[in-house]
Amino acid sequence: MSNNQDSLLEMRNIQKQFGNVIALSGVSFDVRAGECHCLLGDNGAGKSTFIKTMSGVHAPSSGEIRVNGQPVRFSSPREAMGAGIATVHQDLAMIPLMSVTRNFWMGREPTVGWGPFKRFNVAHANEVTMEHMRNMGIRLREPDQAVGTLSGGERQTVAIARAVYFGAKVLILDEPTSALGVRQTANVLATIDRVRKQGIGVVFITHNVRHALAVGDRFTVLNRGKTLGTAERGAINAEQLQDLMAGGQTLAKLEDILEGTV
Repeated sequence: MSNNQDSLLEMRNIQKQFGNVIALSGVSFDVRAGECHCLLGDNGAGKSTFIKTMSGVHAPSSGEIRVNGQPVRFSSPREAMGAGIATVHQDLAMIPLMSVTRNFWMGREPTVGWGPFKRFNVAHANEVTMEHMRNMGIRLREPDQAVGTLSGGERQTVAIARAVYFGAKVLILDEPTSALGVRQTANVLATIDRVRKQGIGVVFITHNVRHALAVGDRFTVLNRGKTLGTAERGAINAEQLQDLMAGGQTLAKLEDILEGTV
């Protein structure tokens, strides 16, 4: 993990209400350069709402979002992306019948020529795609290979490589290993490690504590719209994290764990 303790992205006391329903109740969270900060929680813990608030889909009802120490208010995901916050969702937003290159550049295609003669710069797009997929540990047969022929883990890697190439400083990964087998999961976790080593802050949302412990530097547990605290690597084990996610520990018990008294 980077020695720089300054947060790239910080969420301070975030609250979010939908009418009379309180989805988030004072959630605080941050991510630093070169670290993987895992946000853990069971179904219904508030992870999806928090991701959407972090990435500009929802504006918080109260609280503050800071990027590089400066307060910001995102009115759309595009604004969040402009600030270097990229989200890779579970559905990946890819078109299986299209090539890896086309999916990699979707909406941002490089062009050559001008005016009516402007066209997609296929050679440049293919070269960049192949290089960045290699950097992420994926060796494609060819850039024209259809995304639908890739494994689930490889598709995740395409989405991650795309976000990194287009300037992500903070990468939010929404349950990237939830539907993958053992080998594909290992590939995605290796990709997360590569991204972290490039100085990017990774927010890894998951309900699988063992996947989190494999790559995480810090761990925050979300339960019913509230954070129960944040632990550094080595200060908490899988059983303790699992208990917290299930609500089996009190806040006092958590404080004991984080202080190393248990």
